[in-house]
Amino acid sequence: TFPMKLWLLVNSPSVLSVSWDARGEGLFIDQELFEQELLGVGSGSVEEGELFKTKKFASIVRQLSLYGFRKTTRSPTSSAAGWTPRSVGDRTSYPGGLLHHYCSPHFRYGRPDLLVKIKRLTKANKEKLAAGLEVTSRLPDDF
Repeated sequence: TFPMKLWLLVNSPSVLSVSWDARGEGLFIDQELFEQELLGVGSGSVEEGELFKTKKFASIVRQLSLYGFRKTTRSPTSSAAGWTPRSVGDRTSYPGGLLHHYCSPHFRYGRPDLLVKIKRLTKANKEKLAAGLEVTSRLPDDF
């Protein structure tokens, strides 16, 4: 599922475009680096076995929204404190204009057990939530 892919990406030391925020309550996505590293846009493109079926960052943003992630405004001095510069090829990635911060109450550092509470916001799921019912999914068996 999309949340599981995000979890694996943000926790992978080899993925440079996605990082936890300083408090572990959200994630930063470096858009330009994400497009190159994970969507296969430009140089450094993804090899076979691509993670996402799109090459458009807007589609990733849409998925984040469909799974209940909310984009937050970040202060250059507080939220970005957990983001450290990383060298990628001949350039260094710093927090900048293309850095996006997303949060979900069920996406927390060190808490993979919360992922079952992240569910795609379909019409049926929205109706369940409006009725006060819980909407959950289960973790894959291999997690």
